[in-house]
Amino acid sequence: MPDRAVFAGGCFWCMVAPFLKEPGVYEVTSGYTGGTTEHPTYEDVCAEKTGHYEAVEVSFDPEKTSYTRLLEIFWRQIDPTDAGGQFHDRGDSYRTAIFYSGAKQKKIALASKQALEEKNWFEKPIATKILPLEKFYPAEEAHQNYHQKNRLHYEMYRRMSGRDRFLKKHWKGKGKKNESNLSKMQCHVMKENGTEPPFDNQYWNHFEEGLYVDAITGRPLFSSQDKFSSGCGWPSFTKPVHPEWIEEKEDRSHLMVRTEVRSKESDSHLGHVFEDGPKPTGLRYCINSAALRFVAKKDLEKEGYQEYLALFEKEEE
Repeated sequence: MPDRAVFAGGCFWCMVAPFLKEPGVYEVTSGYTGGTTEHPTYEDVCAEKTGHYEAVEVSFDPEKTSYTRLLEIFWRQIDPTDAGGQFHDRGDSYRTAIFYSGAKQKKIALASKQALEEKNWFEKPIATKILPLEKFYPAEEAHQNYHQKNRLHYEMYRRMSGRDRFLKKHWKGKGKKNESNLSKMQCHVMKENGTEPPFDNQYWNHFEEGLYVDAITGRPLFSSQDKFSSGCGWPSFTKPVHPEWIEEKEDRSHLMVRTEVRSKESDSHLGHVFEDGPKPTGLRYCINSAALRFVAKKDLEKEGYQEYLALFEKEEE
């Protein structure tokens, strides 16, 4: 059963494509929310007659992506300090907001906004509101997937509005670990497809509850729930947290035929997967510790991974 998330980020034409690129997102619908008029029209919303925001409704599979991840995508499409609209679009209908459904989404959204405020990347207050979702009205068909139906006009609009210029200037590189800060072993493993010594690495015999995330991007890759003692000398897992964030490739190096495992977002070598693991998958993801960073269960909320606490709550029931 898909979940939904609703975001207002200025002109809804520009908010569809970034979410559609995310694995696990089924559909993105342009529409209106936050106002008082029933069944509003595009003309009335733009004329500020309805109180509605232009917004998008994102339908997604929580097993394949997370609300936290969608929030990350949202922030990186907007100027979160602008209280009067977005770029050259001015007025209440172009303001930014996160519309939450239920207490869980509200908690995650507030934590995400607080984390952004604490980074002080913009040196101005964050103006984006966190609001309860009421009725969402889909926009007229002409405004659905506008980036596909009117590609040239859409691309010109993004450039002329100042959105692309702002995103490139203010968001590019933010939140990404500088690869020049990687250790010699991390570079050898992640960027040179190397292998660290067995039984002489950080996590081979580590079984504390928590997440193992990409050492470069922080993307959750594996969980302690799926970790097992394989005797091989490297961390071993039966499955990744989100298979869509993992890439598998044939590897014919060292006179062997193996299946390499890579992190999609950082395009980094992680290790290999073998078909000699325990049930239920029968797989053994043999991963280099140097490619991972461990986040303990007690630190998940503090580090912005609060959504993954549910993995461990299920285990305790």
